[in-house]
Amino acid sequence: MLDELIWGLVQGLTEFLPISSSGHLVLVPALLGIEPPDLATSALLHLGTLAAVVAYYRNDLRRLLGFRGDPEARRVIGLLALASLPAGIGVLVDERVARLQESTRAVSIALIGTGLILFVSRFLVDRTGKLENASPLDAFLVGCAQALALIPGISRSGATIVTGIARGLDRVQAARLSFLMAVPAITAAALFEGTKLADAGSISGGTLVATAVAGVSGYAAIAILVRMLGRIGLQPFAAYAVVAGIVGLIVL
Repeated sequence: MLDELIWGLVQGLTEFLPISSSGHLVLVPALLGIEPPDLATSALLHLGTLAAVVAYYRNDLRRLLGFRGDPEARRVIGLLALASLPAGIGVLVDERVARLQESTRAVSIALIGTGLILFVSRFLVDRTGKLENASPLDAFLVGCAQALALIPGISRSGATIVTGIARGLDRVQAARLSFLMAVPAITAAALFEGTKLADAGSISGGTLVATAVAGVSGYAAIAILVRMLGRIGLQPFAAYAVVAGIVGLIVL
């Protein structure tokens, strides 16, 4: 049970904080000497974080569901669909990329890469662009950043938020795009891998508790990140990711 609780807490906090959940689900168990979650269990943990982002952005999602009478909502749906394409194509090589999770060295190097990506945001001029005014090219490039995060150790939220800022979005609006994009991505991954776990009949009480922990901590992580973005930006997370990657290289 303790292992599952650790998995849930790590998943919830690092899925939305820009420090890579996939990387931490490799490095933290290795540092603690416990087994990492398998892909199917990870998928259930993702359901917890999916619930978190749905709860936090419930007003946005409610508006998108009523898109028929709302031209602006239809536009956002189109942008989200376009942004989801690169990651969908990236799934074709996902199995080969997923093998990198077996290497703590590869994950540590990718985590350092995440830190460098976040550090770039320091040199980007603050903009005031809104998601509703983003162009199809903006959405596609942010989607390409999401596809890059298929590499374990590269933060999905970090890469997409930095790309959104680079394309002229306000920092909080870039996070809004990133997290709304996460809904179809997490749903697809959870359903694909979760069916394997269900078919195997191996959904334990501990896994369900861990999923709930992932949801609660994920909601808290979104709230923390949105608040920090508006005040101090991504630099504390950049420093953390680089240090965590270096520790992984030295210790593991």
